[in-house]
Amino acid sequence: MKIVRYGPEGHERPGVLDAQERIRDLSGLLIDIDPQALGRGLGSSLAAIDVELLPRVEGMHRLGAPLARPGKIVAIGLNYTDHAVEAGQPVPQEPVIFMKAPSTLSGPYDDVPKPRNAEKMDWEVELGIVIGAECRSVPQERALDHVFGYVVVNDLSDRAFQLERGGQWDKGKNFDRFCPVGPYLVTADEVENVQALDIWLAVDGQRVQDSNTGRMIFDCRHIVSYVSQFMTLLPGDLITTGTPAGVGLGMRPPRYLEGGEVLELGITGLGSQKYTITA
Repeated sequence: MKIVRYGPEGHERPGVLDAQERIRDLSGLLIDIDPQALGRGLGSSLAAIDVELLPRVEGMHRLGAPLARPGKIVAIGLNYTDHAVEAGQPVPQEPVIFMKAPSTLSGPYDDVPKPRNAEKMDWEVELGIVIGAECRSVPQERALDHVFGYVVVNDLSDRAFQLERGGQWDKGKNFDRFCPVGPYLVTADEVENVQALDIWLAVDGQRVQDSNTGRMIFDCRHIVSYVSQFMTLLPGDLITTGTPAGVGLGMRPPRYLEGGEVLELGITGLGSQKYTITA
């Protein structure tokens, strides 16, 4: 099932796509796609619904991030060998973890402003995992049982703040709209093999990232299990799993976003995003 949130920013309504990928309204059944809905067993509720009987949403509507108000966004760094090499970093022996604030979320087609003091703004297409059931110290063999679904994420970054301004990575990762998510949240039952999905990103029509989730150093099962050792994962939490090679930092010379560029990115079966970086 492909779940969406549609409508003006800050006033989105929950919906689901039917077989023709038209939006059907879910607001008669729940308030929003958020941690509370997932914690109440949203997956079981949706499985019992005949989507074709839901009210059809007419006309064109903005899509927001398909997940509202996640409790936390946990990000994994350097999770593709080729990206670690291009970044000049050693290949990690354990997953690298940092955090992104929920205030970074934006919709899949919303333009992203370049921060006023950003000098080295960069792109990172990533697979996102949405947690559906609470877990802590979960073994790998049961880790994916706690996953509700998957999304496309762009872990936008400013490399100067991330790497050159002292402290940890968080300063370069947490500007407003630095985490576009969507267009939809695909439930786990629709993803046959999450480690076999093509993943790509293009800048102004030029494809610069082109890989597959099968090339991750640490797969989704490992990531969920590993992160749950250090923090309790709750329904609605988002884990973004790292980016493959092809980021601006890794180019020679480096290529950063100046404003005006159009980014397009996507993952097989999870849809695609498109927006402009505004100056």
